[in-house]
Amino acid sequence: MKKKILIPTDFSRNAYDAIAYAVDLFEKVPCEFYILNVYSLTDYATDNIMVPQLDGNLFDKLKENSEKGLEKILTQLSFRDESDRHSFATLSQQNNLIDALKDIVELKDIDLIVMGTKGAADALNVVFGSNTVLVMEKIRNCPVLAIPPNTIFQPINEIVFPTGFKTHFKMQEMHALVAIAQLVEAPIRIVHLVRESALDEEQQNYKELLESCFEGLEYSFHSLDNKNLNEAVEVFAQSRDSGMIAFVNKKHTFFTNLFRTPMVKELGMHAKVPVLALHDHGS
Repeated sequence: MKKKILIPTDFSRNAYDAIAYAVDLFEKVPCEFYILNVYSLTDYATDNIMVPQLDGNLFDKLKENSEKGLEKILTQLSFRDESDRHSFATLSQQNNLIDALKDIVELKDIDLIVMGTKGAADALNVVFGSNTVLVMEKIRNCPVLAIPPNTIFQPINEIVFPTGFKTHFKMQEMHALVAIAQLVEAPIRIVHLVRESALDEEQQNYKELLESCFEGLEYSFHSLDNKNLNEAVEVFAQSRDSGMIAFVNKKHTFFTNLFRTPMVKELGMHAKVPVLALHDHGS
């Protein structure tokens, strides 16, 4: 069965880098790639000027630019991806990014969303950056892999997974992480902050549950003495030149608070390594 991967683009360099990263990451895997561009007349609104919603000429221009941009991407990909395992389809929609992603994930049964963390500063359709964090928060039915600017795929030496052992783990929400770890044969480094002398009974149970999710994989536990988990994860990953950071973003839990701190925006928009946001489909 082919893996289905959805990649939104605003035609910026980082957006194309995200496509290239995904293609290289899944080089050996049969994949259907869906490349999405969304556009809207409201993107042309400024503080002083509102473009009339009924401007048909402008709408036609937006649609034409979107379709031409997607055709250009297909041409670029034809020169770099010669794998018979991969197929590419383009999607051009007048929509907002979040609604478009939600709809396509359901319609196409998407396995993973891959997107850049920086958009074109002067893009007139979709500008990434803060949208990357928003996608990670709002798209609850699909994992999201965010690719920083100028990231070229290299063998992933390890994947950092921060946790407080304060939430339930499910195989379903871990599937994307496990699949990538198996694909690239990378160990998972589980990072935990030392706040108390030892894990309590509930935390110990969650730890054992996590171990069952990672059964058959290489993994190790690392305790860090730091008051800020986000800062600890960043320092840990940078010091070890880790290839990816992954975490579970559940609603109404420890991770919701984690994800909304300023450092998470750093992870979402300014990370130096790819960040994989996992979700509990039932949350």
